[in-house]
Amino acid sequence: MELKKVQGLKGEVTIPGDKSISHRAVMFGSISQGLTEVTNFLQGADCLSTISCFGKLGIPIENTPEKILIHGKGLHGLSAPSEQLDAGNSGTTVRLISGILAPQPFSVTLTGDASIQKRPMKRIIEPLTQMGASIKSINGNGCAPLSITGSPLKAIHYTSRVASAQVKSAILLAGLYGDGETMVTEPYVSRNHSEIMLRHFGASVTTKDTTVSILPEPKLSGQKIEVPGDISSAAYFIAAGLLVPNSEILIKNVGINPTRDGILKVAKEMGGNITLLNVNEKQGEKVADLLVKSSSLHGITIKGEIIPTLIDELPIIAIMAAYAKGTTTIKDAAELKVKESNRIDVMVENLSAMGCDITATEDGMIVHGSAPLKGAVIDSKLDHRIAMSFAVAALCADGITEIKGSQCVNISYPAFYQDLERLTK
Repeated sequence: MELKKVQGLKGEVTIPGDKSISHRAVMFGSISQGLTEVTNFLQGADCLSTISCFGKLGIPIENTPEKILIHGKGLHGLSAPSEQLDAGNSGTTVRLISGILAPQPFSVTLTGDASIQKRPMKRIIEPLTQMGASIKSINGNGCAPLSITGSPLKAIHYTSRVASAQVKSAILLAGLYGDGETMVTEPYVSRNHSEIMLRHFGASVTTKDTTVSILPEPKLSGQKIEVPGDISSAAYFIAAGLLVPNSEILIKNVGINPTRDGILKVAKEMGGNITLLNVNEKQGEKVADLLVKSSSLHGITIKGEIIPTLIDELPIIAIMAAYAKGTTTIKDAAELKVKESNRIDVMVENLSAMGCDITATEDGMIVHGSAPLKGAVIDSKLDHRIAMSFAVAALCADGITEIKGSQCVNISYPAFYQDLERLTK
């Protein structure tokens, strides 16, 4: 994929469904009783992996162009798969489904692609084992493939070292099958889609400060879920609208959950012109249209409790920082090292190739902005968020930017390049 500088971006774009919410709708619908209908489901590779896994667990799922129909069989309705479960590139699938599989009356092997087999799974193995689960890393390295043998679970109060919605969700889902109230305390509040949706399906979930608790054996009932647009996907159009001169973009139907809206706060603090329109709520999730206009950005420091609310957006924020005036410092983001790629190293390597003055730190990066960037050959490392970030960087850079492995956007946003090109016409 080759991209070059454009003179302006105009028009509107409707973002695909939220990846996190799409995953959860399939999972929670599968362990609920009756029919769950999901509209605006994200038809990306990761979410299709979740559908595949639950299909192998005996759940009939119809994937139509209009909606996903999940014929749930209740908390105890899953059946032993005849083959291993393959989560592809999806860390969400591996970590969340482990919480559901841990108490089932059968054994299963859970695997994924080469990237997934390098990502840390001790963070879920440890708490699930404390609950009584039999879950082991087959290669003994704390990564997938995982062998899970169903066992009775007990309730625990787990204090997580990381603010991770995937860790929290795995424990809460296992807690549905525990022998009492299960609790998770995080250092900061991570995204709370599981808590919102579990309540919607009928679970008893309580939140206080950074602690969430869940009661076992609820009666979960099938629901109608309308998935809002994914703010992580919207982030690339937010950045493009701010950075490219003579731009005005209306981004429709974006989820603005307060545990996910850090990109909006950072963009505004950097001087971005963003207006929220048509703010409303759907099944507990706040949604709005975003009107974004070209802006002159300046550097800021990003750290602390806001980091979990924008962890997936930090690559595109680094692009914004590269074009902003002054220095942007990103701290407390060591989690970037264990995503689909080491996003600290990959951002530094590729932005440096474009002429940016950027330095990696142990838990983030320091970006000295405002220098003109030039086109370069970008290695995405098959990381969808890297590829999309540098597609935006290319729109303001001199010369041609080539993105290697550009097709990896299919993981979360198959039509990304087409949507971006449509705004340039």
